[in-house]
Amino acid sequence: MDINKSIKCTVESCQNHANTANYCSLDCITVGTHECNPTVDQCTDCLSFKRK
Repeated sequence: MDINKSIKCTVESCQNHANTANYCSLDCITVGTHECNPTVDQCTDCLSFKRK
């Protein structure tokens, strides 16, 4: 599995997590929100997440 050192990630339950380090294995990710008017980081989501 490739490691993209430009995208840090600690979500080990994601299929794209680089298992040997806290990075993503994708070339790029999509970040979105579940709020109409996001005001804090908890309002944002990694839309590239795929459950293992």
